[in-house]
Amino acid sequence: MKTAPLISDPASDWAEALPLLSPATQALVRRNEPLSRYASLRVGGPADYFLNVTELDTLAEVAALAQRQHLPYFLLGGGSNLCIADGGLRGLVVRNACDRAEIGTTTRADCGHNFMHLFFRAMQAGLSGLEFAVGIPGTVGGALVSNAGAYRANICDLAQSVEVVENGERKWVDPAWMEFSYRDSRLRRDSLRPAALLAVTLRLSPAPKPEIRRRAKDLQWQRILKQPWEPSAGSWFKNVNDRALAESLPGLPVPLKAAGVVPAAFLSEACGCKGLRVGQAAISPRHANFIVNLGGATAADLRAVADLMAARVLERFGVALEAEVLCVGAA
Repeated sequence: MKTAPLISDPASDWAEALPLLSPATQALVRRNEPLSRYASLRVGGPADYFLNVTELDTLAEVAALAQRQHLPYFLLGGGSNLCIADGGLRGLVVRNACDRAEIGTTTRADCGHNFMHLFFRAMQAGLSGLEFAVGIPGTVGGALVSNAGAYRANICDLAQSVEVVENGERKWVDPAWMEFSYRDSRLRRDSLRPAALLAVTLRLSPAPKPEIRRRAKDLQWQRILKQPWEPSAGSWFKNVNDRALAESLPGLPVPLKAAGVVPAAFLSEACGCKGLRVGQAAISPRHANFIVNLGGATAADLRAVADLMAARVLERFGVALEAEVLCVGAA
C-alpha cells in the first residue's frame, strides 16, 4: 500500500526553522499578525509569522535562512502598492523598517527608508533627482521593486548599485540585475529566484534648493488635485503603451498621443467606471484608476472591482490592462 506524500506546511516549516535564527531575532517574531494595519488599502488577513526588522544585519540573516531552507517569506515595506488577500500570507512576513541613509551626490539608503522622506533629506542637502517622489508613499525598496516613477522620471534612472541577499548570499549588484522595465522589475514577476533588497545607492545632482522645492511643489499639487483621500493603493493598472490606440482616441491630450501613451484612467473613465462599486470598494469619482476602500472593504471586493474595470476596457478597446498593484496571498 502506497503512502500519500507529506504536504509541506509553511507554518510548521517555519516553527522548525526559527531556532536557527539568533535568540534576539527569535524574540521579535509574532504569530498570526493582522496585516491590514500595515497596508494602505487597510485590507489583508494574518501572517503565520511576522517580524518587524530595523537592522539590515537582521534582515539579511532572516532572508538568508529562508533562501537556504527554501522557506516561504514575504518582504513588506510601506504596503502602499499592495492588496493582501483576506486569507493573509503563509510562512513569514518580514516588515522592512530599516531606515538609515547617507545623503550625497551618491546617496546610500536602506530599502526600508520612506521614499518621500528621502526626497526631503536630499532637497535639504541641495540635491536633485528625487522630486518625483513627492506624493509617492511607501519605501525605497517598494519603489525599486515596482520601478516607481512619475512625470517621465523613474527610480531606475538613478540607481547605481543594489545590495541584495540572493541564494543565501549578501552582495552588491549592478542595476541590470533588477531587470527594470515600466513599473516592473524581476522581483515582481519571478518567484523562482527569490531575493531580498537591503539597500541602494542613487546618483543625485546638485541644484539650488528653491528650484528643487518649486519643482516638487508643482508635482505635489498635481497629485493633490487628482487623487482621492480614501485608503487606496495608488493607480491600480499600468498605463498602456500603444501608439495606434493613442492616435485613435478622441479627447486624449496631444502630448500623450505623440508619446503613444494611454492612461489607464482615461480608458476606465471612457467606459463609465467612475463610481463602480462592489461592497465597500469603489472606483474613485476623482480618479478612474484608483480603487478605494470606503470603510470595511475586503480584498475580494477590491479585486472584484478591478476585474470589472478590466473587463469593460477589454470589451470596448480590446486592451488587456496590466495590474500595477501587487495582489498577494491566499483568497
